[in-house]
Amino acid sequence: MNSKNVIILGAGISGLSTAHWLNRAGYKVLLLEIKNAPGGSMITEQSNGFLIDYGPNSGLETSPKIKELVEQVHLTNEMIYANKEGNKRYILKENKLIPLPTDPLNFFKTDLFSWKAKFRLLKEPFVKKSEDGYYQSIASFVERRLGKEFLDYAIDPFVSGVFAGDPYKLSVKSAFPKLYRLEEKYGGLIKGMIKGAKERKQRKEESKQSARMFSFRNGMQSLPKAIAKTLNEKIIYNAQVNRIFKENGKWNVEYSVDKNKFNLSSDVILSTIPSYQLSKILSTDDEKMIELLNKIYYPPVIVLYVGYNLNQIGRKLDGFGFLVPSKERKSFLGAIWSSTIFENRAGDEKASFTIFIGGARNPEVRNTNINTLIDSVLAEFQEIMNVQGKPILIKYRLWEKAIPQYNLGYIEYEKYFDEFEKLNPGIFISGNFRGGISVGDCIKNSYLLFEKIKEF
Repeated sequence: MNSKNVIILGAGISGLSTAHWLNRAGYKVLLLEIKNAPGGSMITEQSNGFLIDYGPNSGLETSPKIKELVEQVHLTNEMIYANKEGNKRYILKENKLIPLPTDPLNFFKTDLFSWKAKFRLLKEPFVKKSEDGYYQSIASFVERRLGKEFLDYAIDPFVSGVFAGDPYKLSVKSAFPKLYRLEEKYGGLIKGMIKGAKERKQRKEESKQSARMFSFRNGMQSLPKAIAKTLNEKIIYNAQVNRIFKENGKWNVEYSVDKNKFNLSSDVILSTIPSYQLSKILSTDDEKMIELLNKIYYPPVIVLYVGYNLNQIGRKLDGFGFLVPSKERKSFLGAIWSSTIFENRAGDEKASFTIFIGGARNPEVRNTNINTLIDSVLAEFQEIMNVQGKPILIKYRLWEKAIPQYNLGYIEYEKYFDEFEKLNPGIFISGNFRGGISVGDCIKNSYLLFEKIKEF
């Protein structure tokens, strides 16, 4: 039995996964969660035969640690993989849905890119490395290596779909480190993808392009609920953390539950809460640390879920969904065809879709009349999808602060957080503003964090 105490702030997937590894290793673990349920942004709801995920709708099985975690919390029988139709992604161009090509033959046949853009891609292996180093946006990186058209109709919508971000502001080094590494290590993307595949095979990892997409029969919140069940009384819900500070070599946490105040000391504090929440409770003389935590931008995103009778849909549902490039000037970022990707998302002869609105492209959504905005979005969506009549179900959730943006200069944030941990031994800072925003990244990072805490 390990004698060290670890207090974890936040019972989202990062906090829960790290707690899981620590608990199995014999650490005395306690999680403090402000909500009354586990999962953080992983929220699943059932409504009139429809299954709705308001946060992450799936994960990518990029690491064997994901399957290991699922098995250890006895959720293997609930784990499901995306239907083969989910491999097909569409991009909106001139109000038409065009499949994103996934192999060289279809790339040269597609109408998504002009012949000029296709031949421009052949130059990529001969493009030199940038002299800007860390300080490149994903937009400048892609335009330099692949051309403007590829940026506009592949990377721009992809960035909106993943980060709800602005490609001209997101740092390629911080937001897309593997892409950046291909140029740095191998001198180019095409050469790097070929050689990098061999390295991943040795590490038993999958690239995000080839990794299997997974969820659970009863939605993504099944995973945090299953982890929480194994931790049981080691999670305190409705816990409002008011302050964390170091005193006499120990870390202290002041928190309250139902107006009852508590003060606990611990060998290790792990924060997995959003940066803007951590900045309010971290007691430190390091003003720059607080400043950086507050400067991380989280744009607002509205997740709109709609259900229809299948006979209302005038086109074949044969894909994951579609993304909308900025150039198309629509009032939403893209749509996932939820009931096509995974089973058990809608009743018989029904179809469901998840539409994303706002992000860095349109942060004003938080100040807009949501009902008016939804009407506008549905009008555009139904025209694109050839839908007749009104939805039989409309549900939505506004995330005031959705996804942390790894914008230009984020490398300085990352270095400073590392330095802060070194200067303040016993505190570890995690969550989706460090090391990747996806479910897979958070789980993979949780194991790396567990190993760091073991060494402390």
